[in-house]
Amino acid sequence: MSTTATAVGVSSKRGIWGGGNEPLKASYGKLMMWFFLLSDIFTFAAFLTAYAAIRVSYPGYAGPEDVFVGSNEYWPVPEMVFDAIPFFHGVHIPLAFVGLMTFILIMSSVTMVLAVEAGHRNDRPDVVKWLLWTLLGGITFLSCQAWEWSHFIHGTDGGSLMTYVNNLGQIVSETVYGANLAVNEYGPAAFAQLFFFITGFHGFHVTIGVFLLFLAFYQAAVGVYERRGHYEMVEKIGLYWHFVDLVWVFVFTFFYLI
Repeated sequence: MSTTATAVGVSSKRGIWGGGNEPLKASYGKLMMWFFLLSDIFTFAAFLTAYAAIRVSYPGYAGPEDVFVGSNEYWPVPEMVFDAIPFFHGVHIPLAFVGLMTFILIMSSVTMVLAVEAGHRNDRPDVVKWLLWTLLGGITFLSCQAWEWSHFIHGTDGGSLMTYVNNLGQIVSETVYGANLAVNEYGPAAFAQLFFFITGFHGFHVTIGVFLLFLAFYQAAVGVYERRGHYEMVEKIGLYWHFVDLVWVFVFTFFYLI
């Protein structure tokens, strides 16, 4: 009887995670980061699904792109909305600036990989160097997004004649410049609302990532991780940063390419 009980006890202990073992060779901290990212995946998926549902409820613009004008009757053409470049007023290159933003963010993901790899080698100078480049990439992306928001809000020189219902419930027809949550010169109000909400939500995640990167950069520079004997925190922040980059690929596809 005692032998059987002992065998069952040993078997039970082997089958239960007692806290010291690492399921799938992942530490508790990395597992929790994966759980958080999984929940965030559902959130972004819901937002992008809502965008897709609203997008297909409007017809697309059917005329020539070079004479496109905004209207509440159809969804705007992304190439004609996002075609400006900082410091080049009057120069229109469709999606060039947002393409540059995307490239910067993807390259920051590459430098994050190099920082994690350097951490595995316990190479503090390399970790600091690549974290700095990743941090600069994140700050640059946020700066670019701030300019894009500013240009989107202020609009073009010509504006568009739009018919909409104002705050008093009156139907108004007037020339609209730029965008706000009620009306915009590019298309239906839902277009600007979704743009502000989804890109803003992603930008909020990037801002958190930049803060975490600065924290990791500082702690690596002063030798906190070296004294611990590992750079796992860099790896956990790396998981978050790669997630932010991957989500942007889907946001870019939905907003700028479809």
